[in-house]
Amino acid sequence: MVRKDPDIEAAVDEAFRPTLTWMANEIASGRAPDAADVRLRTADTWETITDIILDYGETLVPLPEATWETSVSQWDGERWKVLVDLHTAAEGRSDLVMDVSITETETGFAYSLHLVYVP
Repeated sequence: MVRKDPDIEAAVDEAFRPTLTWMANEIASGRAPDAADVRLRTADTWETITDIILDYGETLVPLPEATWETSVSQWDGERWKVLVDLHTAAEGRSDLVMDVSITETETGFAYSLHLVYVP
């Protein structure tokens, strides 16, 4: 069972990590994450994300296991808000984060990609 504590910002639960890793790796490969349980927040989310990454000026790389040491999630009463630290070839851990909301469904979890940005 995934922790639901609105008072504590916690490490990203193990249950979320495979899908979040896949999502980050798709973004690093230049593809919008596309799966039944993953959606983009709005129709122009992918265009906005690619513009932000281009403006950032670094090349994203596949998500290393070390990202889970610094990425965080928090229950807000309806969903988990998750910030995943992204990595680039030149910097390692970058200033960019992947902002995702996760809700429970009857069959597991649904992921909504809000944005990739520098907080």
